Amino acid sequence: MTRVALLGATGSIGRQAIEIVEANAGLELVAAASGSEPIDGLAPLTQVGGDLTDLLDRAEPDIVLNAVLGFAGLPATLWALERGVTLALANKESLVAGGELVLAAQERGGGLLLPVDSEHSALFQCLDGRRAEEVDSLVLTASGGPFRGRKRGELADVTPEQALEHPTWRMGRKITVDSATLANKGLELIEAHFLFGVPFEKIDVVIHPSSVVHGVARFRDGAALAHLGHPDMRVPISFALTYPARAATPVPRLELAGTTLEFEAPDLETFPLLRLARDAGERGGTFPCVFNAANEVAVEAFLDGRLSFLGIADAVDEALAASDGAPARDLSELVEADTAARTVAEGVSA
Repeated sequence: MTRVALLGATGSIGRQAIEIVEANAGLELVAAASGSEPIDGLAPLTQVGGDLTDLLDRAEPDIVLNAVLGFAGLPATLWALERGVTLALANKESLVAGGELVLAAQERGGGLLLPVDSEHSALFQCLDGRRAEEVDSLVLTASGGPFRGRKRGELADVTPEQALEHPTWRMGRKITVDSATLANKGLELIEAHFLFGVPFEKIDVVIHPSSVVHGVARFRDGAALAHLGHPDMRVPISFALTYPARAATPVPRLELAGTTLEFEAPDLETFPLLRLARDAGERGGTFPCVFNAANEVAVEAFLDGRLSFLGIADAVDEALAASDGAPARDLSELVEADTAARTVAEGVSA
Protein backbone atom coordinates (compact mmCIF):
# COMPACT_ATOMS: atom_id res chain seq x y z
CA MET A 1 0.00 0.00 0.00
CA THR A 2 1.40 3.39 -1.04
CA ARG A 3 0.78 6.13 1.53
CA VAL A 4 -0.11 9.39 -0.26
CA ALA A 5 0.03 12.92 1.16
CA LEU A 6 -1.97 15.34 -0.97
CA LEU A 7 -1.13 19.04 -0.74
CA GLY A 8 -3.58 21.35 -2.47
CA ALA A 9 -6.50 18.98 -2.08
CA THR A 10 -9.26 21.38 -3.12
CA GLY A 11 -7.73 22.61 -6.38
CA SER A 12 -8.23 21.10 -9.81
CA ILE A 13 -5.25 18.72 -9.49
CA GLY A 14 -6.20 17.81 -5.94
CA ARG A 15 -9.78 16.89 -6.80
CA GLN A 16 -8.68 14.69 -9.68
CA ALA A 17 -5.98 13.09 -7.53
CA ILE A 18 -8.63 12.08 -4.99
CA GLU A 19 -10.54 10.40 -7.81
CA ILE A 20 -7.41 8.47 -8.79
CA VAL A 21 -6.64 7.40 -5.22
CA GLU A 22 -10.21 6.25 -4.57
CA ALA A 23 -10.17 4.12 -7.73
CA ASN A 24 -6.86 2.41 -6.92
CA ALA A 25 -6.72 -0.19 -4.15
CA GLY A 26 -2.95 0.18 -3.92
CA LEU A 27 -3.13 3.84 -2.88
CA GLU A 28 -4.05 5.18 0.56
CA LEU A 29 -4.64 8.86 1.26
CA VAL A 30 -3.05 9.40 4.68
CA ALA A 31 -2.87 13.19 4.74
CA ALA A 32 -4.43 16.13 2.91
CA ALA A 33 -4.00 19.88 3.06
CA SER A 34 -5.76 22.90 1.61
CA GLY A 35 -4.99 26.57 1.61
CA SER A 36 -8.23 27.82 3.13
CA GLU A 37 -11.17 25.49 2.43
CA PRO A 38 -12.26 22.98 5.10
CA ILE A 39 -11.42 19.33 4.35
CA ASP A 40 -12.35 17.58 7.58
CA GLY A 41 -12.61 13.82 7.12
CA LEU A 42 -10.91 13.74 3.73
CA ALA A 43 -7.95 11.84 5.19
CA PRO A 44 -6.80 10.61 8.64
CA LEU A 45 -4.66 13.75 8.89
CA THR A 46 -5.87 17.06 7.47
CA GLN A 47 -4.67 20.63 7.66
CA VAL A 48 -5.92 23.99 6.43
CA GLY A 49 -3.16 26.55 5.92
CA GLY A 50 -0.12 26.58 8.14
CA ASP A 51 3.24 24.85 7.79
CA LEU A 52 2.78 21.90 5.46
CA THR A 53 6.03 20.28 6.57
CA ASP A 54 4.52 19.73 10.03
CA LEU A 55 1.73 17.71 8.43
CA LEU A 56 4.23 15.72 6.38
CA ASP A 57 6.31 14.96 9.48
CA ARG A 58 3.24 13.46 11.14
CA ALA A 59 1.97 11.63 8.06
CA GLU A 60 5.22 9.83 7.07
CA PRO A 61 4.02 9.36 3.45
CA ASP A 62 5.58 7.23 0.75
CA ILE A 63 4.73 9.84 -1.88
CA VAL A 64 3.89 13.53 -1.68
CA LEU A 65 1.67 15.01 -4.38
CA ASN A 66 2.48 18.70 -4.22
CA ALA A 67 -0.32 20.61 -5.93
CA VAL A 68 0.05 23.78 -3.88
CA LEU A 69 -0.26 27.01 -5.83
CA GLY A 70 2.87 29.09 -6.36
CA PHE A 71 6.05 29.72 -4.37
CA ALA A 72 4.30 28.53 -1.20
CA GLY A 73 4.83 24.94 -2.36
CA LEU A 74 8.63 25.14 -2.13
CA PRO A 75 9.11 24.03 1.52
CA ALA A 76 7.10 20.85 0.90
CA THR A 77 9.11 20.13 -2.24
CA LEU A 78 12.34 20.45 -0.27
CA TRP A 79 10.94 18.35 2.59
CA ALA A 80 10.20 15.40 0.31
CA LEU A 81 13.44 15.54 -1.68
CA GLU A 82 15.66 15.97 1.39
CA ARG A 83 14.15 12.84 2.93
CA GLY A 84 14.19 10.64 -0.15
CA VAL A 85 10.38 10.57 -0.27
CA THR A 86 8.94 10.27 -3.79
CA LEU A 87 7.66 13.64 -4.97
CA ALA A 88 4.86 13.92 -7.53
CA LEU A 89 5.31 17.56 -8.49
CA ALA A 90 2.39 19.59 -9.79
CA ASN A 91 3.78 22.74 -8.15
CA LYS A 92 6.05 23.83 -11.01
CA GLU A 93 6.74 27.16 -9.33
CA SER A 94 8.79 25.59 -6.54
CA LEU A 95 11.20 24.07 -9.06
CA VAL A 96 11.25 27.21 -11.20
CA ALA A 97 12.00 29.43 -8.20
CA GLY A 98 14.10 26.92 -6.25
CA GLY A 99 16.12 25.61 -9.17
CA GLU A 100 19.55 24.57 -7.97
CA LEU A 101 18.43 24.41 -4.32
CA VAL A 102 15.77 21.85 -5.25
CA LEU A 103 18.20 19.77 -7.33
CA ALA A 104 20.73 19.84 -4.49
CA ALA A 105 18.05 18.60 -2.07
CA GLN A 106 17.20 15.75 -4.42
CA GLU A 107 20.88 14.82 -4.72
CA ARG A 108 21.25 14.71 -0.95
CA GLY A 109 18.05 12.77 -0.34
CA GLY A 110 18.09 10.53 -3.38
CA GLY A 111 14.32 10.62 -3.80
CA LEU A 112 12.39 10.19 -7.03
CA LEU A 113 10.97 13.32 -8.66
CA LEU A 114 7.99 12.62 -10.91
CA PRO A 115 6.51 15.58 -12.82
CA VAL A 116 2.72 15.91 -12.90
CA ASP A 117 2.45 18.74 -15.43
CA SER A 118 1.12 17.05 -18.56
CA GLU A 119 4.00 18.29 -20.72
CA HIS A 120 6.74 17.24 -18.33
CA SER A 121 5.09 13.91 -17.59
CA ALA A 122 5.02 13.35 -21.36
CA LEU A 123 8.70 14.20 -21.72
CA PHE A 124 9.60 12.05 -18.71
CA GLN A 125 7.92 9.10 -20.40
CA CYS A 126 9.63 9.79 -23.74
CA LEU A 127 13.02 10.02 -22.01
CA ASP A 128 12.60 7.23 -19.45
CA GLY A 129 15.58 4.88 -19.75
CA ARG A 130 17.40 7.06 -22.30
CA ARG A 131 20.98 8.22 -21.84
CA ALA A 132 21.56 11.97 -21.79
CA GLU A 133 23.97 11.83 -24.71
CA GLU A 134 21.23 10.34 -26.92
CA VAL A 135 18.97 13.38 -26.49
CA ASP A 136 19.16 16.19 -29.02
CA SER A 137 16.37 18.53 -27.88
CA LEU A 138 12.90 18.78 -26.34
CA VAL A 139 9.64 20.32 -27.54
CA LEU A 140 6.96 21.69 -25.23
CA THR A 141 3.51 22.18 -26.71
CA ALA A 142 1.10 24.99 -25.79
CA SER A 143 -2.55 25.31 -26.70
CA GLY A 144 -2.15 29.02 -27.33
CA GLY A 145 -4.92 29.81 -24.86
CA PRO A 146 -8.11 31.76 -25.64
CA PHE A 147 -6.30 34.59 -27.46
CA ARG A 148 -4.31 32.60 -29.98
CA GLY A 149 -4.10 34.49 -33.27
CA ARG A 150 -4.80 37.91 -31.78
CA LYS A 151 -2.32 40.77 -31.95
CA ARG A 152 -1.17 42.90 -29.04
CA GLY A 153 -3.49 45.79 -29.85
CA GLU A 154 -6.48 43.47 -29.60
CA LEU A 155 -5.69 42.50 -26.00
CA ALA A 156 -5.76 45.91 -24.31
CA ASP A 157 -9.31 45.51 -22.99
CA VAL A 158 -9.28 41.79 -22.19
CA THR A 159 -11.32 40.92 -19.08
CA PRO A 160 -10.57 38.21 -16.51
CA GLU A 161 -13.69 36.37 -17.64
CA GLN A 162 -12.38 36.21 -21.21
CA ALA A 163 -8.92 35.09 -20.07
CA LEU A 164 -10.44 32.27 -18.05
CA GLU A 165 -12.19 30.73 -21.09
CA HIS A 166 -9.53 28.15 -21.96
CA PRO A 167 -10.26 26.24 -25.18
CA THR A 168 -9.04 22.76 -24.17
CA TRP A 169 -8.05 22.44 -20.49
CA ARG A 170 -10.07 22.96 -17.31
CA MET A 171 -7.73 24.35 -14.68
CA GLY A 172 -7.51 26.75 -11.76
CA ARG A 173 -7.81 30.51 -12.28
CA LYS A 174 -4.14 31.41 -11.94
CA ILE A 175 -2.80 28.74 -14.30
CA THR A 176 -5.57 29.52 -16.81
CA VAL A 177 -4.51 33.16 -16.96
CA ASP A 178 -0.89 32.00 -17.24
CA SER A 179 -1.93 29.92 -20.23
CA ALA A 180 -3.59 32.96 -21.82
CA THR A 181 -0.40 35.04 -21.44
CA LEU A 182 1.95 32.10 -22.26
CA ALA A 183 3.61 32.68 -18.87
CA ASN A 184 2.70 29.09 -18.01
CA LYS A 185 4.74 27.84 -20.94
CA GLY A 186 7.59 30.05 -19.80
CA LEU A 187 7.44 28.47 -16.34
CA GLU A 188 7.35 25.04 -17.95
CA LEU A 189 10.36 25.92 -20.09
CA ILE A 190 12.40 26.68 -16.96
CA GLU A 191 11.01 23.60 -15.21
CA ALA A 192 12.03 21.38 -18.13
CA HIS A 193 15.57 22.72 -17.98
CA PHE A 194 15.93 21.73 -14.33
CA LEU A 195 14.03 18.45 -14.60
CA PHE A 196 15.89 17.03 -17.58
CA GLY A 197 19.21 18.89 -17.53
CA VAL A 198 18.74 20.14 -21.09
CA PRO A 199 20.11 23.62 -21.98
CA PHE A 200 17.57 26.30 -22.82
CA GLU A 201 18.68 26.56 -26.44
CA LYS A 202 17.71 22.89 -26.82
CA ILE A 203 14.12 23.39 -25.57
CA ASP A 204 11.56 24.61 -28.10
CA VAL A 205 7.97 25.74 -27.62
CA VAL A 206 5.31 25.32 -30.29
CA ILE A 207 1.62 26.22 -30.34
CA HIS A 208 -0.56 23.13 -30.75
CA PRO A 209 -4.24 24.15 -30.45
CA SER A 210 -5.82 20.70 -30.04
CA SER A 211 -3.55 19.79 -27.08
CA VAL A 212 -3.22 16.18 -28.25
CA VAL A 213 0.58 16.07 -28.38
CA HIS A 214 1.87 16.85 -24.89
CA GLY A 215 5.61 16.69 -25.50
CA VAL A 216 8.25 15.62 -28.02
CA ALA A 217 11.78 14.36 -27.43
CA ARG A 218 14.19 14.57 -30.35
CA PHE A 219 17.20 12.25 -30.45
CA ARG A 220 20.63 12.44 -32.06
CA ASP A 221 19.76 9.90 -34.76
CA GLY A 222 17.01 12.14 -36.14
CA ALA A 223 14.12 10.27 -34.49
CA ALA A 224 11.47 12.10 -32.44
CA LEU A 225 9.24 10.43 -29.84
CA ALA A 226 5.94 12.14 -29.03
CA HIS A 227 3.46 11.53 -26.21
CA LEU A 228 -0.17 11.80 -27.37
CA GLY A 229 -3.45 11.63 -25.51
CA HIS A 230 -6.64 13.46 -24.63
CA PRO A 231 -6.09 16.66 -22.61
CA ASP A 232 -7.03 15.08 -19.28
CA MET A 233 -4.92 15.61 -16.15
CA ARG A 234 -5.98 12.29 -14.67
CA VAL A 235 -3.44 10.59 -16.95
CA PRO A 236 -0.27 12.30 -15.63
CA ILE A 237 -1.60 12.25 -12.05
CA SER A 238 -2.20 8.52 -12.22
CA PHE A 239 1.14 7.93 -13.91
CA ALA A 240 2.98 9.70 -11.08
CA LEU A 241 1.03 8.08 -8.23
CA THR A 242 1.35 4.53 -9.61
CA TYR A 243 4.77 4.72 -11.32
CA PRO A 244 6.10 2.47 -12.77
CA ALA A 245 2.91 0.38 -12.94
CA ARG A 246 0.87 2.71 -15.22
CA ALA A 247 -2.52 1.91 -13.71
CA ALA A 248 -5.75 2.02 -15.72
CA THR A 249 -7.79 5.24 -15.79
CA PRO A 250 -11.29 6.02 -17.13
CA VAL A 251 -9.80 8.32 -19.80
CA PRO A 252 -10.81 7.03 -23.27
CA ARG A 253 -8.16 5.99 -25.75
CA LEU A 254 -7.18 8.45 -28.44
CA GLU A 255 -8.60 7.65 -31.86
CA LEU A 256 -6.10 8.81 -34.47
CA ALA A 257 -8.53 8.82 -37.38
CA GLY A 258 -9.87 12.35 -37.62
CA THR A 259 -7.31 13.75 -35.16
CA THR A 260 -5.71 16.95 -36.44
CA LEU A 261 -2.12 17.78 -35.52
CA GLU A 262 -1.28 21.42 -36.22
CA PHE A 263 1.73 23.33 -34.94
CA GLU A 264 2.87 26.95 -35.21
CA ALA A 265 5.52 29.20 -33.70
CA PRO A 266 4.52 31.31 -30.68
CA ASP A 267 3.98 35.05 -31.19
CA LEU A 268 6.54 36.52 -28.79
CA GLU A 269 5.63 40.12 -29.60
CA THR A 270 2.01 39.65 -28.56
CA PHE A 271 2.86 37.29 -25.68
CA PRO A 272 6.22 38.55 -24.33
CA LEU A 273 6.11 36.59 -21.07
CA LEU A 274 7.42 33.50 -22.83
CA ARG A 275 10.43 35.49 -24.03
CA LEU A 276 10.95 37.00 -20.57
CA ALA A 277 10.85 33.55 -18.99
CA ARG A 278 13.45 32.16 -21.37
CA ASP A 279 15.68 35.16 -20.73
CA ALA A 280 15.28 34.75 -16.96
CA GLY A 281 16.16 31.08 -17.20
CA GLU A 282 19.23 31.72 -19.34
CA ARG A 283 20.46 34.43 -16.96
CA GLY A 284 20.07 32.04 -14.06
CA GLY A 285 20.59 32.92 -10.41
CA THR A 286 17.38 34.18 -8.84
CA PHE A 287 15.99 35.63 -12.08
CA PRO A 288 13.58 32.66 -12.50
CA CYS A 289 12.42 33.23 -8.92
CA VAL A 290 11.84 36.91 -9.68
CA PHE A 291 9.90 36.05 -12.85
CA ASN A 292 7.65 33.68 -10.93
CA ALA A 293 7.05 36.01 -7.97
CA ALA A 294 6.23 39.05 -10.10
CA ASN A 295 3.93 37.00 -12.31
CA GLU A 296 2.02 35.65 -9.30
CA VAL A 297 1.42 39.19 -8.03
CA ALA A 298 0.50 40.56 -11.46
CA VAL A 299 -1.97 37.77 -12.24
CA GLU A 300 -3.70 38.31 -8.91
CA ALA A 301 -3.93 42.04 -9.65
CA PHE A 302 -5.39 41.31 -13.09
CA LEU A 303 -8.01 38.96 -11.63
CA ASP A 304 -8.88 41.63 -9.05
CA GLY A 305 -9.32 44.25 -11.77
CA ARG A 306 -6.33 46.35 -10.66
CA LEU A 307 -4.10 45.61 -13.66
CA SER A 308 -4.69 45.21 -17.37
CA PHE A 309 -3.97 41.98 -19.20
CA LEU A 310 -1.02 43.57 -21.00
CA GLY A 311 0.13 45.01 -17.69
CA ILE A 312 1.01 41.53 -16.41
CA ALA A 313 4.05 41.37 -18.68
CA ASP A 314 4.97 44.97 -17.86
CA ALA A 315 5.01 44.19 -14.13
CA VAL A 316 7.21 41.14 -14.64
CA ASP A 317 9.57 43.06 -16.91
CA GLU A 318 10.00 45.81 -14.31
CA ALA A 319 10.67 43.31 -11.53
CA LEU A 320 13.34 41.59 -13.61
CA ALA A 321 14.94 44.94 -14.45
CA ALA A 322 15.05 45.88 -10.75
CA SER A 323 16.76 42.62 -9.69
CA ASP A 324 20.45 41.77 -9.74
CA GLY A 325 19.56 38.06 -9.97
CA ALA A 326 22.23 37.07 -7.47
CA PRO A 327 22.16 33.30 -6.80
CA ALA A 328 20.52 32.21 -3.55
CA ARG A 329 22.71 30.17 -1.22
CA ASP A 330 19.81 28.97 0.89
CA LEU A 331 16.03 29.20 1.27
CA SER A 332 16.15 32.45 3.25
CA GLU A 333 17.98 34.24 0.42
CA LEU A 334 15.50 32.84 -2.06
CA VAL A 335 12.64 34.19 0.06
CA GLU A 336 14.35 37.61 0.04
CA ALA A 337 14.50 37.61 -3.76
CA ASP A 338 10.87 36.50 -3.95
CA THR A 339 9.76 39.23 -1.54
CA ALA A 340 11.67 41.96 -3.35
CA ALA A 341 10.18 40.97 -6.70
CA ARG A 342 6.67 40.98 -5.24
CA THR A 343 7.22 44.47 -3.86
CA VAL A 344 8.17 45.80 -7.30
CA ALA A 345 5.25 44.05 -8.99
CA GLU A 346 2.80 45.29 -6.35
CA GLY A 347 4.00 48.85 -6.98
CA VAL A 348 3.29 48.46 -10.70
CA SER A 349 -0.10 46.86 -9.99
CA ALA A 350 -1.31 49.40 -7.44
